[in-house]
Amino acid sequence: MPSLPAVDKPPMNADERRLDAITKQVIGCAYAVSNVLGAGFVEKVYERAMVVELRTAGLPVAQQHSMTVSYKGSIVGEYIADMVVADEVIVEIKAVKALDDIHVAQCMNYLKAPGLHVALLLNFGKPRVELRRIVQDFEQGK
Repeated sequence: MPSLPAVDKPPMNADERRLDAITKQVIGCAYAVSNVLGAGFVEKVYERAMVVELRTAGLPVAQQHSMTVSYKGSIVGEYIADMVVADEVIVEIKAVKALDDIHVAQCMNYLKAPGLHVALLLNFGKPRVELRRIVQDFEQGK
């Protein structure tokens, strides 16, 4: 049987590799929390459990991290991200029946304001954690 042609993917730059490694660790922590707690708790319980798990894994995490939104040089708002891991990855926790487009849009906006590139949206509202990795174009941040 003939082999399929290789798909050329552009090589990851150093930032992408670093963020990929962080997100893999966060995802592993999310599975650990999900395996122990299962579904049925409120978001705050999963958030606190994730902080414990992330710190146990040696990752620096800022819980309920405040960020400002600027418009034409003026601060026009503030939002609170559930977590920021290693000062680079936003983690948003949900405990809902199903993730919605509005949850993804929330993460995209959270990335835009501080100029970060990766967010993980974690939903503990199902028997097994559901996740989405949201990536803002690396070219935009340059």
